[in-house]
Amino acid sequence: MKLVSFDHRNRYTWGVLEGTSSVFDLGAVSPYPDLRASLTACNIEEFAAWRSAATCLNTGDVQLLPPIPQPGKILCVGLNYADHMAEMARPATSRPPIFTRFADTLIGDGEGILAPWCNATLDYEGELAVVIGTGGRHIAVEDALDHVLGYSVFNDASVRDYQRHSSQFTPGKNFPKTGAFGPHIITADEIGVRLENLTIRTRLNGAIVQQSTLGNMIFSVAEIISYCSEWTTLSPGDVIATGTPGGVGSAHQPPLWIHPGDVVQVEIESIGHLTNPVVEEPHPAADIKPPRPADSAEQPQQMKERRDL
Repeated sequence: MKLVSFDHRNRYTWGVLEGTSSVFDLGAVSPYPDLRASLTACNIEEFAAWRSAATCLNTGDVQLLPPIPQPGKILCVGLNYADHMAEMARPATSRPPIFTRFADTLIGDGEGILAPWCNATLDYEGELAVVIGTGGRHIAVEDALDHVLGYSVFNDASVRDYQRHSSQFTPGKNFPKTGAFGPHIITADEIGVRLENLTIRTRLNGAIVQQSTLGNMIFSVAEIISYCSEWTTLSPGDVIATGTPGGVGSAHQPPLWIHPGDVVQVEIESIGHLTNPVVEEPHPAADIKPPRPADSAEQPQQMKERRDL
C-alpha cells in the first residue's frame, strides 16, 4: 500500500495511491482528520474498508504533500554511511548522531526547495525515511522493524554555513522549505527484498551525484529505532531520516552547491522517486542588510574546521 497526503481543490486530505494515475480519497470517509491521526487511532487494516468507500481521483488533479505533513517528531541521523564519513574525515561513533528537523520545514514531491537569499551554501542529502507505525519506548533491536509502518524518500537539504556556526547543527537543517519528503509511504510489507540491498541515488540536473546501497549504513534501521526509543517515546507518524551517503555537494572541490533553477531527484529502489526544483526565496524589505556570502571570512576558524553531517 502506498499512502499519500495531498491537496484536492484547496482541501487537505489523504489516501492510497494505486498505479500512477489513481488515488483513493480516504480522508473523505475516515473519521479522523489526517493520516497521522488515523495511524494513531486505528489499525492500518481498517484502511481497506475505507478504500472500498472512497472516491477515486486522478493524480493529475491533486498536489502531493509530505506524506505525514505534521510529524510529531522528525529525527535525523548524521554520518551514517561509511563513504560519507570518509569524505568528511570524521571518526565513527558508538551511537548514531541525532539531530532534529522542524515539521514546518517539510515540502512534498514537486514542491520547490527554497534557496535562502541570505546564504549560498545550500546542499543536497538524499536519504531513506522511516515512518513509525507502532510507538513505544525501549524497543529491542530484534523487535524494531515491527514498529515500522513503511518507508519513504527524504532530501535533508542543508545550509552548510549555518550548520557550522556552533556545535549544534539545528540552524543549518531547518531553513524553511528545505526538507523534501515523499512522494508516498510504501508500507513495509510491500518491500519485496531485503532493505539493505536497495540502491539509493541522488541526481542533480540529471547527473548522479550520490549512489550507494542501504546496506552501507553504519547503524541499521532497527538499531536506530532501538536507540531513539531509549531516550524518547516513538509515536505513530514519527519520521526518522537515516542519513546520507557520500557525494554531498560540500565534499566537492569546488563545492557543488544547489541554486535556483536546479532540479534534485532522490530515488530509492522499490520505495520511491522524489523530485524537487530549487527556487529562489523572495528577498525581504530593501532595508534588510545584504546577504552574507558563502564561506564568509568572518567565521571563526574553529567553525570552518567543522564537518558536515
